[in-house]
Amino acid sequence: MNSAGAPGSATPAADGATTIPMPLVRGVEYRCGDCGARNIIKGGDPVRCRQCGFRILYKTRTKRLIQFEAR
Repeated sequence: MNSAGAPGSATPAADGATTIPMPLVRGVEYRCGDCGARNIIKGGDPVRCRQCGFRILYKTRTKRLIQFEAR
């Protein structure tokens, strides 16, 4: 059985380095405005901190490089 396409397995890149795939997370990561706890909110979940119940959550910035072309 070929494990090259299996989730969680490292794949060799063209330059010899291995790339490790990011884990699949269904939902969006938010930080609580009161206690700072990390929350993953999915569609249909209540917008509320799981630790303290605070209802103001801030969306965390993506780690993916986003580049815009300006002229």
